[in-house]
Amino acid sequence: VQLQASGGGLVQPGGSLRLSCAASGSILGIRVMAWYRQGPGKERDWVASIFSNGLTQYSDSVKGRFAISRDNAKNTVYLQMNSLKPEDTAVYYCKVVGPFGALWGQGTKVTVSS
Repeated sequence: VQLQASGGGLVQPGGSLRLSCAASGSILGIRVMAWYRQGPGKERDWVASIFSNGLTQYSDSVKGRFAISRDNAKNTVYLQMNSLKPEDTAVYYCKVVGPFGALWGQGTKVTVSS
């Protein structure tokens, strides 16, 4: 089973992007789906999580601008990013957690620049 992240790219400040992360195979019992990001020269930081019951959590840096959602039937998690800022520039990684442990996607690059 692999996680495939997509949707990154170059966007101007104030713009929007939607990231997707889909599992290539069947994964049962996913409890948490999450997004992390790693900016240039920085450590990987948690961005947002969505639990199997629909509960969502966000880091303070993205609260009110980003929205995480999931399609359980497709084992896919999304990250809608609005009002993007240059400091949002990073490689974004998805992660899923369940009885199988934790799986990471390969990352998709987001660059916010004019």
